[in-house]
Amino acid sequence: MSDRSGHVKALLLAGGLGARLRPLTDKVPKCLVPIAGRPLLDVWVECLAEAGIVDARINTHALAEVVRAYIEQVNTDGRLRLVESYEPALLGSAGTVTANADLADGADQVVIIYADNLSDIDLRPLIAFHRRHGDPVTMVLFRAPNPRACGIAELDGEGRIVSFVEKPKRPASDLANAGLYVVDAAAYREIATLEAFDLGIEVLPRFVGRMRGWIWGGYYLDIGTHEALERARREAAGVFTDRPGTRPPILRITQFD
Repeated sequence: MSDRSGHVKALLLAGGLGARLRPLTDKVPKCLVPIAGRPLLDVWVECLAEAGIVDARINTHALAEVVRAYIEQVNTDGRLRLVESYEPALLGSAGTVTANADLADGADQVVIIYADNLSDIDLRPLIAFHRRHGDPVTMVLFRAPNPRACGIAELDGEGRIVSFVEKPKRPASDLANAGLYVVDAAAYREIATLEAFDLGIEVLPRFVGRMRGWIWGGYYLDIGTHEALERARREAAGVFTDRPGTRPPILRITQFD
């Protein structure tokens, strides 16, 4: 058992094109699509702030100037310090880690979040779980209705990931990668040195046997299609806006609804 503690930073992966959400994403970046009158990123900013994480970095690409305006609002609001990492050409999820290797400096752990997903997750018990076990990476998992479309993990009796396969033809389980990880600073630097492109395909299989799974039974939805976005808009009011302590939106973008 480990008793790790210390400073946590965050990397928000938000540079995706959102091609399947066009024409909406011709005007607004995928990470800022409006849900219940607030940008999707608001959910993650609030999530980080609730967990006491004050240092975060976000990659940008498409419509970067719109995200930049949002970042300014976040920093004015004071919930956390959010720094942009602009990518003229998309580097991939692992490439963004390589480009931001210095994020691990002064950190004990880095939380990596695919910011185009919607979830009501609480990072505090996740980080506490990571600090209790001895492995360098924790992957958040959810039970997928269609495992063949996801990255699928298999766990042993101690919650250690013993296999991980992207979009398997014969899934070993229904435990899918939620695109959210807690990574020790040394492991984050290890990932950065790989100079890979994709975390799921090139990096995570290298950590099989030294990575734990943390199953999230709450809300999780990939906002990748118009159907998913409409579902999120139907469900968000009850799931998110009524949460105790929920603050007003940082930036209202209802004109994009």
